[in-house]
Amino acid sequence: MPSINTVDPATGKPLATYPAHGWDEIDSVLDQAAGAFTTWSSTSVEQRGDLLRRVGALLTERRERYAALITAEMGKPLAEARGEIDKCAWTCGIVADHAADWLGDHEVASAAARSWVAYEPLGVVFAVMPWNFPFWQVLRFACAALAAGDAAVLKHAPNVTGCALAVETLFADAGAPRGLFRSVLVADDDVTDLVPRIIADDRVVAVTHTGSERAGAAVGAAAGAALKKSVLELGGSDPFVVLDDADLPAAAEAAARSRFGNAGQSCIAAKRFIVADAIADEFT
Repeated sequence: MPSINTVDPATGKPLATYPAHGWDEIDSVLDQAAGAFTTWSSTSVEQRGDLLRRVGALLTERRERYAALITAEMGKPLAEARGEIDKCAWTCGIVADHAADWLGDHEVASAAARSWVAYEPLGVVFAVMPWNFPFWQVLRFACAALAAGDAAVLKHAPNVTGCALAVETLFADAGAPRGLFRSVLVADDDVTDLVPRIIADDRVVAVTHTGSERAGAAVGAAAGAALKKSVLELGGSDPFVVLDDADLPAAAEAAARSRFGNAGQSCIAAKRFIVADAIADEFT
């Protein structure tokens, strides 16, 4: 059976080994998620918000444990890992407080006697998430999906497998119905076979992916072939422009902060520096 090995990026030393899931295990996870959806979708938005508040409270309670796990697997400074957990807890509260308004029926002006927009639960949402923000990227999608009455299945980046399982346990410990949030562990060699198979499965209604253009193209193609709704947030190459009237010390500090924040692993980091000729040497 294939396995997934996590490594400390600071030292290159092994952290842990996890058995990867084959289709039988994934099939069981999808069954659990689909079963959880049938009951979760009938709960009130207020009940769903209560779960998110409990998740947020546990994130705050376990802040040091989760931050240490992020730093061990992903490599960002511990202070930034703590900030990531804080942001996740804050998001849980924000979604819990506002979901009822966001998801309520909204009247729409039209020529008809009455028109409105309504938001209904869809089913199991499959998420393929990246390693740069191993908790935040997951909580961001999970809060929205669960508040809307959906169930969630996560395929995380292999190098943050510990974080993937920690988030699964987090929701279970907060009192989520069995199977409402699950993680599947897919080895790199099995991705091209198993991920499209998951997306095409009738129990999955939608897929969301944050990551590279290459992975996004593959996920988007699989979603299109299966006629599944998809949300893709892919990488960028953000320019940092410095004009000749800039405050250069401030610009240089901001440039370094932008490039090196989150250990340099951020989709919105400054990746290209475009500097006016007259100040280029001084800025450099």
